[in-house]
Amino acid sequence: MAVTDTGQIRAGRDYAKRPIRLFKNINAKIAALPMILTASVIFIGCSAWTIVHSFTSSKLLPKLNFVGFDQYERLWGSARWLVSVQNLVIFGICSLIATFIIAFILAALLDRKIRFEDGFRTIFLYPFALSFIVTGLVWQWILNPDFGLQSIVRGLGWESFNFDPLYNPDIVIFGILIAGLWQGTGLIMCIMLAGLRGIDEDIWKAAKVDGIGTVKTYLLIIIPMLKPVFVTSLVLVSAGIIKVYDLVVAQTSGGPGISSEVPAKYVYDTLFLRQNLAQGFAASTMMLAMVIVILIPYVYLQYGGKKDG
Repeated sequence: MAVTDTGQIRAGRDYAKRPIRLFKNINAKIAALPMILTASVIFIGCSAWTIVHSFTSSKLLPKLNFVGFDQYERLWGSARWLVSVQNLVIFGICSLIATFIIAFILAALLDRKIRFEDGFRTIFLYPFALSFIVTGLVWQWILNPDFGLQSIVRGLGWESFNFDPLYNPDIVIFGILIAGLWQGTGLIMCIMLAGLRGIDEDIWKAAKVDGIGTVKTYLLIIIPMLKPVFVTSLVLVSAGIIKVYDLVVAQTSGGPGISSEVPAKYVYDTLFLRQNLAQGFAASTMMLAMVIVILIPYVYLQYGGKKDG
């Protein structure tokens, strides 16, 4: 009995000597305080301020004159906003699919240790060093029917050739998509190439011994192993999709008409050109809601499923 009591006393002393959980790694927590405060004040605080004022009738200056959901009803009754959301959905889905397919194919080809690999990698990655404004202007010139690609091809003898997506309201968003893919695919390619280079060579040797073809090896073995790489790429591409603005302004300024409007441009124009703060805040809040709706299922599948298992 005495031995048991002594053991309990020692355990109690050891527990008492343990540092309080709050003070563990105190130096690291103190160093992180500026970042935590910045994120709390700027992101959470400003987001809350924006959401609150989206329920007001603020125009040029913010004021707490609440009008309920009037701004949201007006927002979803606006043809321009509906076109913006539709364009974002089309641009987002096509951008995700095309970026991942093109980037992975390029990364897989470069991973085969082809000649002049460094040169090709530099060429593919170089557009990412340019700003979106520069990229938009370059592709505006390329897609201009008067002196761009269409004019060049017609000059070679194909007089009936037509390719002017930026001037066609039905396909203008795909002209913007081309510029976006040209700039962003190289970075995703490099990320995927780094992931492929991390695959053990023994896996390829084992697949060859088992008689598994190259394409089947990629689909059944390599791609599932690159899940963290695809998650990182997904975050980067999604962030670029949500905030797409520069390309639209540089290439079309939202035209022809309102056919290439996007939510980010709608928010900017409403806040600074129309000086309608509450309407702009309502649109910003809806953009935040779109992001949350997309992230909740992903976070649940990534972390909630693991806890259940």
